[in-house]
Amino acid sequence: MSQSNALRAAFVSVAIFAVFVTAWHLATMGTGTVAQMDPEYAKLMGATATQGKSAMPGPLEVGAKIWEHLKNPFYDRGSNDKGLGIQLGWSIARVTIGYLLAVLVAIPVGFLIGMSPLMSRALDPFIQVMKPISPLAWMPLALYTIKDSSLSSIFVIFICSLWPMMINTAFGVAAVRKEWLNVARTLEVGTLRRAFTSILPAAAPTILTGMRISIGIAWLVIVAAEMLVGGTGIGYFVWNEWNNLSITNVITAILVIGVVGMLLDQVLARLTRLVTFPE
Repeated sequence: MSQSNALRAAFVSVAIFAVFVTAWHLATMGTGTVAQMDPEYAKLMGATATQGKSAMPGPLEVGAKIWEHLKNPFYDRGSNDKGLGIQLGWSIARVTIGYLLAVLVAIPVGFLIGMSPLMSRALDPFIQVMKPISPLAWMPLALYTIKDSSLSSIFVIFICSLWPMMINTAFGVAAVRKEWLNVARTLEVGTLRRAFTSILPAAAPTILTGMRISIGIAWLVIVAAEMLVGGTGIGYFVWNEWNNLSITNVITAILVIGVVGMLLDQVLARLTRLVTFPE
């Protein structure tokens, strides 16, 4: 039954995609209206006015551009002309470093908050103040103090990844059944061993849910951060192609961002399912 539902869901997804691509193709077909104008002025107006074409690229044009990038993703022709693979690699590297730094801080502090009501009350005001601050609001301060655009981007990823992981870890640890903890105390299991053998396995699904939320936010923020700081990365690629008025490349980058974000989410979702156990 589960396999049948999966097949039906896949069929519906393919059908929705086909309808979307068809509608996109029809919406970007030529208007059929060609204006007569001075050749010099026609160069400024572009294909929309002179050839009756839509200014928005269609799915065939975007597909051709994606194939072009896939054939040569790592070319480097200067600071403003790098392959999509290079730009994507920079973004993934920054997200990975900032995210792992957040893991190293958020999970231990979350354990401390979840296991200690005193620390939970003491740290809660700070978390509630820091949590709503937009990650990009930290960028000017990071650029001023760190004085390096790439490291500033990593710092922003660290900040935005910290809070969902910390809060979910604290919640998961605090929600562990008291009966399990009482059994561990009865067996005279030490605090550190109890944290690893009793609390961590029980709280792991909640912790990984927080990590899954954090990776989505981190990937969302890196694009905006790279638009601000420039240089390299998929966000800078989008901004640079917009400045070059290459809408086809902008759409291509948007699709790549979405696919990579989905893959990152699926990795964490898979790990969450592996550590989830029936009670």
